[in-house]
Amino acid sequence: MIIAKMRRALPALALAALPVLATPLPAAADAPHAQQAPLRGAPGPSGQVLLPLFEAIDQIPVAAEHRDGYSRTLYKHWNKGLSATDGCNTRKEVILTEAVEAPQVAPGCALTGGSWLSKYDNVVVTDAARLDVDHFVPLAEVYDSEQTPWSAARREAYANDQDSPDTLIAVTAASNRSKSDKDPAEWLPTDASYHCTYAATWVATKLRWDLASDEAERQTLLGLAENCPATIVSYEPAE
Repeated sequence: MIIAKMRRALPALALAALPVLATPLPAAADAPHAQQAPLRGAPGPSGQVLLPLFEAIDQIPVAAEHRDGYSRTLYKHWNKGLSATDGCNTRKEVILTEAVEAPQVAPGCALTGGSWLSKYDNVVVTDAARLDVDHFVPLAEVYDSEQTPWSAARREAYANDQDSPDTLIAVTAASNRSKSDKDPAEWLPTDASYHCTYAATWVATKLRWDLASDEAERQTLLGLAENCPATIVSYEPAE
């Protein structure tokens, strides 16, 4: 069954959000209505695009990376988030949204209690201070992969994107710092059971934001796809 992507909700409305997961294609005998799904590679009614992982990888342009001139300050984060009045910036809103068990929220968006599952390393976290909010495609990688230079507004939109559950993810600080600005050719999560989802989410984010990949990155993604034959990539192009 294909799991539709869920938009991030405001922290007060939800305790957790479901990211785009590696989901198997239904068997024809088990899914008589499968033909009602959006055509592969064509936007559905909500603008969502569904593609098998191999086909999705083929949709990403291949280009050499260009790091000259990069600075994290080019990507303004964190901004005031989805609610400018709740006292929580984008980072805190993502942490609240991804909580498995909701923390208590004090004035200034101070968080106590709660629990989270860090998907990179399959570690349960019970202290929000141990979490980093990672840009799934790191900011430096985004800069490397911009096909034409982005405006400051588009860079800020990416850096604070909560309209997709894929762009930002709360993980352990240790796993995030191990990943740093590496692409899949250079780093993969220590939890191998997450590799198919990781590849699908990476590809979905690149397609959502119209980013290129270099050849080593592409070959690694294709290698991962060999072990993920039923994985579906789901994304909605960013405006």
